[in-house]
Amino acid sequence: MIRTMALYKAMGFLFLGLGFIGVFLPLLPTTPFILLAAGCFAKSSESWHRWLLNNRTFGPMIKNWQENECISCNSRRVALLSVILFGGYSAAFALANPYLVAFGTALILFTIIYLLRMNVCEQKSQDSD
Repeated sequence: MIRTMALYKAMGFLFLGLGFIGVFLPLLPTTPFILLAAGCFAKSSESWHRWLLNNRTFGPMIKNWQENECISCNSRRVALLSVILFGGYSAAFALANPYLVAFGTALILFTIIYLLRMNVCEQKSQDSD
């Protein structure tokens, strides 16, 4: 049991690190890694899970996913634009090896399909009738 919790905690830190790197690298999506980190911390470390839930940047996204299995329209829009612009630039201009270009393009397409298949949270009405 202790080894399992330690493994989940280590995986939580790994996914959190990958999510952080994904903020700066367009081919690496941030949202799925942060959600995976939250899931791992939920099974291994209450304090790290609570820290993620209370995080100003990631907390709302994690809560939406845990409660409704959805992401905000804005998060999806930003993710799609980042992947298309920066990933497309990398695949088209920064990579010289045709195998890397093919791999990068496949990764971009996979990420776009994944993001388009994620549920979008309904916006709460702000009208007070």
